[in-house]
Amino acid sequence: MQVEDVHVWVEPSLAESFPGISVLAFRLGGLDLSRGSGRIEQLIDEVVDEVRRSYSLETLKDVPIFRAYRDFFWRIGIDPTKMRPSSEALVRRILLGRGFPRINPLVDLYNLASAKTGVTMAAYDDSKVFGQLSLTWSRRGERFRGIGMEKEIVLEGREVVLRDEAAVLSIYPYRDSEHSKTDSSTKSAIIVVCGVPGVAQSTLAEAKETVLKYVGAVLG
Repeated sequence: MQVEDVHVWVEPSLAESFPGISVLAFRLGGLDLSRGSGRIEQLIDEVVDEVRRSYSLETLKDVPIFRAYRDFFWRIGIDPTKMRPSSEALVRRILLGRGFPRINPLVDLYNLASAKTGVTMAAYDDSKVFGQLSLTWSRRGERFRGIGMEKEIVLEGREVVLRDEAAVLSIYPYRDSEHSKTDSSTKSAIIVVCGVPGVAQSTLAEAKETVLKYVGAVLG
């Protein structure tokens, strides 16, 4: 497995509107997603047990890191009581006794790291990402099709988006694009650790190290 930091440029006007917003990204190369299924099951059991010991449904929304994502959602026009931040949604699912979602080994591993640390994350197939990554405002009229969406939507110019030099990769930090998602054939991926105001850089770094620990243990 090869690890390489990836720079994400943040549009100055966006940084002014959301002081403290930041993104930590890195590339994972040499992946073989056919490996490690048994170890993932063991890791899921460990993380699920830890989450159940650490949180309760009654107080989950008031945990500081989940509150930071919720506050950001409100500011970008998303109701977090209807569309919950992904890390909170994972923890809530565990507390409700539902099965841990399985997508592919890479997504499963960063979802486990997300549940453990409370940090929202995303992954993009490196072969489908072109040039510099940037966190910007959307451009009015841009089209975007998220994972699981039947058709494209037209962006209004007020959404926060993560983009490469060819397309929008996500409406940040809650919906990733269909065209750049990872699958079982992915050999290299860009992992994005999604920061919002109120989430410290040290917390993002901890989330990165957790992903690397899990990927190293399971996929080598």
